Amino acid sequence: MATHLVWFRNDLRVTDNSALYHACLDPDAKVMAIYIATPQQWQAHHMSAYQAWFIKQHLHQLQRNLAELNIGLLYHEVNTFNDSIAVIESVCQQYGVSDLFYNKQYQCNEVQRDKSVLGLPAMTNINCHTFDDSVFFAPGCITTGSGQMYQIYTPFRNKFYDHLQSTVINVHRKPAKRVQPAEIEPSKLQPFSYPTKASEYAPIGEQQAIKRLQLFCREHVDRYLNLRDLPSLTATSQLSAYLAIGVLSVRQCFARLQLEHPDFMQRQSGGAFGWFNQLIWREFYLHLLYVYPKLSKNQPFIAWTKRVQWRHNDADFSAWQQGLTGYPIVDAAMRQLNQTGWMHNRLRMIAASFLVKDLLINWRQGEDYFMSQLIDGDLALNNGGWQWAASTGNDAAPYFRIFNPTTQSKRFDIDGKFIRQYLPELAEVPDDAIHEPHKWAKKSNISLNYPEPIVEHASARLYTLAAYNAAK
Repeated sequence: MATHLVWFRNDLRVTDNSALYHACLDPDAKVMAIYIATPQQWQAHHMSAYQAWFIKQHLHQLQRNLAELNIGLLYHEVNTFNDSIAVIESVCQQYGVSDLFYNKQYQCNEVQRDKSVLGLPAMTNINCHTFDDSVFFAPGCITTGSGQMYQIYTPFRNKFYDHLQSTVINVHRKPAKRVQPAEIEPSKLQPFSYPTKASEYAPIGEQQAIKRLQLFCREHVDRYLNLRDLPSLTATSQLSAYLAIGVLSVRQCFARLQLEHPDFMQRQSGGAFGWFNQLIWREFYLHLLYVYPKLSKNQPFIAWTKRVQWRHNDADFSAWQQGLTGYPIVDAAMRQLNQTGWMHNRLRMIAASFLVKDLLINWRQGEDYFMSQLIDGDLALNNGGWQWAASTGNDAAPYFRIFNPTTQSKRFDIDGKFIRQYLPELAEVPDDAIHEPHKWAKKSNISLNYPEPIVEHASARLYTLAAYNAAK
C-alpha cells in the first residue's frame, strides 16, 4: 500500500490545497502530513512575532481539520532549512513513504532547500509531486514574445488576462475522510522557540478567512476603488494575512469574485476588477522573485541605484520606527503597524516614501523593519513595494516623484480620524490643523506633547533628488 506524505509550508489549509488534494486522489493510499518550524531561518528572514503567532494558531486549526480527514500531522522544529532536509529524509525512511507532495515556494533559500531534498539519495525511490499552488500560473508562463519575464506590470497584466481567458481555474474541494488512516501518532504542537505576539487584526481559522472573503466580495468590493485609499475605513479586503501563510488561496478569491460578480472582467472600471488587479500585482511580484533571485538577496532591480549614497542616521530611523517623526500621517501609520502587525496599503506607500525620499535612509532597512512587524509579511510583496517606493525596482515610481506626506495626509485622512486613532496626543487639535499641528499650536500658544518634524520636506526633497542624480 502506498504511503503519501504532504509537506505543509505556507499553505495551511485543507480546501484548495493542491498538494493535499492530489495526495488524497488514491483512495487506497495512506496519507500523512508534516510541518517543520525553522526559527533560526525565520529570524534571518525577519519574520514578525505577529506572523509567528498567526502561523501557530493556524497549525492548531490545521491539525484538527486534518484529523477529521483521518490524516495525522507530524510537527518538527529545527533551526534552519538545511536541518529540515534531514527531517524529511528521516520521516520518509521511517514511515516507508512512497510519494512526497508539496507546494512550491519561490524565495531563493526555499528553492535551494527543495532542490536539496530532490537530490537526496533517499528520494531515488520516492515519487515527488510539486505544485505551483500559491499563484494562478507557474512562473515562466507569462512571458514576452522572446520568452523573457515582463519587467513592467501593465504588459504582464495584459498577458495574464490572455492566459486567464483560455484557462479553467479550478478550486479543489476539501478531500474526503480517509478510510484507512496512516498509522502515526499526531505530534503535540509545542510552543515555537520564537517570539509570538497576538493580534486582533484577523480572526483565526480557514472558515473565518472564507467568510471574510465572501462578505467582502458580496458587500464591499463595489466600493473598493472609491474607498480603498482611506485608512480610517475598513474598505480593503483584509485578507492579506491569510494569503501570506496560505490559509486562503488566490483561486478561492477569483472563484468567489466570479460567483458574486460574473461580469467583473468586462466591467474594468468597477471595484471588483480593481481588487482583482491587486491579486495580479501579487502574481507579478512572485514571478519576479523567482525569475530574478537577486531580489531575495537585498539587490535592487535597477543597477545604477546601488550607487545612491544613503544617510546613516540611527536617530532618524528610530523616530520613523516609533512613529515620532513629527508628520502625523507617517507616525499614525507606523504606530498602527507596531500595535497591530498590519498597515493600510496607502500608508505603506507614504511611510516607505518618507523613509527613503525624505530621510534618504536605505530602503533595505525599511524592508527589514516592515517584515519584522507585519502579520502579512511576504518577501515578494514587501520587497516589491519597497523597491517601488525607492524607485529601484520593476515598474517603480520615477525617482523624481516624491510623496509630500502632508499633502497625502490632507488628501486621504481629511478630518484626521485615522491620525487621532493612533496619535491620542493630538486629540484636541482641530480638523483643519491636524496635518500640521505645530503650526496651529504656535498660533494658539499651546504646547503639544508631540515632536517637531525631524526634517523639512521641501529641502529634503531637493537633497534626495541630488543624491539620485549623482548616482545615475
